[in-house]
Amino acid sequence: MNKRKIIDKIKQLDNLSQDEKNYLVNIVNYKKQYGLVWEDKPENVEEDLKLKLPILTEIKEKAILNDTENQNNPNHVLIEGDNLHSLTSLTFTHENKIDLIYIDPPYNTGNKDFVYNDRFVDKEDTYKHSKWLSFMNKRLKIAKRLLSDTGIIFISIDDNEIAQLKLLSDEVFGEQNFIGIISWFKKRKGAFLSNKLVSLTEYLLVYKNKNGIKLFGGKTDNTESQPIVKRTNSIKILKFPRNFVKTKLKDGIYTKGKYGKGTTASILLNDITVKKGIIQDEFELEAPFTWTQAFLDAELSNETEILINTKNFQPRALRVNNNSFKAMPSFIDGREFGGTNEDAYELLKEMFKSDRVFNYSKPVNLIKKIINSISYSKKDATILDFFAGSGTTGQAVLELNNEDNGKRKFILCTNNEGNIAEDVCYPRIEKSMNGYTNSKGEKMLSFPKNNLRYFKCDYVERKPSLKNKKELTKLATELLCIKEECYYEITSKINNKKWNRLFTNRQNIFTYVVYDDINIEEAVSNLEEFIKNQEIKPKVKVYVFSNGQYPYTEDFEDILEYIELCALPDVIYKAYLNVLPKISKL
Repeated sequence: MNKRKIIDKIKQLDNLSQDEKNYLVNIVNYKKQYGLVWEDKPENVEEDLKLKLPILTEIKEKAILNDTENQNNPNHVLIEGDNLHSLTSLTFTHENKIDLIYIDPPYNTGNKDFVYNDRFVDKEDTYKHSKWLSFMNKRLKIAKRLLSDTGIIFISIDDNEIAQLKLLSDEVFGEQNFIGIISWFKKRKGAFLSNKLVSLTEYLLVYKNKNGIKLFGGKTDNTESQPIVKRTNSIKILKFPRNFVKTKLKDGIYTKGKYGKGTTASILLNDITVKKGIIQDEFELEAPFTWTQAFLDAELSNETEILINTKNFQPRALRVNNNSFKAMPSFIDGREFGGTNEDAYELLKEMFKSDRVFNYSKPVNLIKKIINSISYSKKDATILDFFAGSGTTGQAVLELNNEDNGKRKFILCTNNEGNIAEDVCYPRIEKSMNGYTNSKGEKMLSFPKNNLRYFKCDYVERKPSLKNKKELTKLATELLCIKEECYYEITSKINNKKWNRLFTNRQNIFTYVVYDDINIEEAVSNLEEFIKNQEIKPKVKVYVFSNGQYPYTEDFEDILEYIELCALPDVIYKAYLNVLPKISKL
């Protein structure tokens, strides 16, 4: 059958609209030999993106900032709006930068859990699966673009769509990148009066992007350690950090002096206190060590543990590396670590002092286990959750950072359906950062070494006219700050004029925005003077408004070694090019 002739006939039909003709042409052109086939259902937010470009606007009064001049706390991001809009924005700020994505999408049970175009999809809807697949396909394709080369995605799901999700994810991420399915035992108690199967488990589908990594599932049971004292070695003094060395010695104070006998005896050069299996103090030992201080420090930075098990004070080393931990298991029992649905419900109930907060929250300890699977050895990981709901992922990141002094950053994307962003997600993060008293009157831990910035989705006109380009440049500042992680404005160090702004991350990295190319000459002069006055020569990302692709390289020629130039808004148009819905033309 001649496909070209069929398409020509469709074009000549008079009783069809342009959209209907486009739809039929797409069906004729479509060819698929294996996998899912579904009827793509139009989505309101996608129609908006055909005419408009997404931007983000910061709601400054909702920022939670805990920085001082001497701190550089992680900057977390909460975006309120449709997640297709949010994800499109993130292709400019975070393409190929996300280390881990966790999502808990609607399960499409038909019990008012999945909204499509402002209406709940019920069990009798004949396009129930098509709507869900259309919805997920658009978002997962963008999610793949956001993942770093070693990035991992975890997707929660139950029995209703697991078969469809597996086939869809094979298409999007590649069947060769499928890591596995994790079964999660989710309840302490089942609904045993059910006349069907008692639902006790849900699932996590796990995919890598390109390069596989071993997912951390816990330390190995092998506790064999190696001595670092040998009688034939020369005597050295090693310094050990406080609250680090593990021991089986009884709690108490151990005074400085000689411990052990013969040529392997150790001399403790400080009094120390042992409490709950940890030596509380920094201390020095003199002994015939096989290690130098530099070697010890390097081992400690690689997670090597130091053990002193007996009163002869001879340290032993237990190395922890990628080959000495267990991979993540394919079955997780939430009852074993406070990771059940009941735990999630109780936490929110106690936090908000109400039993009517949010019914579908995942337990914090489950999400911590997922995040830790990749960030155990990468404590500065960037984690994205674009079905953030009540904000569990955010709280999990804050708790992990507190536990191991990590610098992980989260990006949460949530709509405000039922005011969940404003009444649940944001307050939960605020309570976690600043501390709160729960319904039992207990004062809970706070995690203040973090910052939160709150954004809302907005639009500008998509047509690339000069007027629209200037408007996009003017409103793109928040996107630039997120992309460069430069949130602290210091424009006054250059001038006080509205046609430019200067931001820093407080670590000698700067972002400079020139909103009107008529001021290029003055901008160059000001930036040259600013760079000249820096004690340590800075790195400056310079965004310059240009009606085309030229960022005025020749004008900045004398300081090119310190700067990177980008033309605005061309760099944004290019980032959006592959993810914005196409406007089909016959």
